[in-house]
Amino acid sequence: MNRPALHAVERPRLPVHPVVGAVALAGPRLARLAARRAFVTTKHDFLVAAEELDGSHGEWVRRQVRSAEQPSDLWLLRGTVFAALASAGKSELEPLLRGSLATLFPYGQPETDFLCTTGLPR
Repeated sequence: MNRPALHAVERPRLPVHPVVGAVALAGPRLARLAARRAFVTTKHDFLVAAEELDGSHGEWVRRQVRSAEQPSDLWLLRGTVFAALASAGKSELEPLLRGSLATLFPYGQPETDFLCTTGLPR
């Protein structure tokens, strides 16, 4: 059975050049770069999957994915993309996208500033 696969792009490793006085910044900077790289990879995967969608709804989904600027934007679009893929008969792409989202959100959901108040006493 042929499984659809997302396009893999070989990315060159970035050279690391030591800078005097930048030792304290190396860890956070590299973490930000890794997070950004994971976001770009996931957005690319969503765009490749959205290319499978036809019609005006497919175009709308592609526009929404293209305009995503933060990982949480893709998280909020996941249900819409999964439903559109299922209605187009391309639901086999959903596990691939879920795996890509898992690299951005290893604990299952994005961090949020909102507090769930259902369990708090009044």
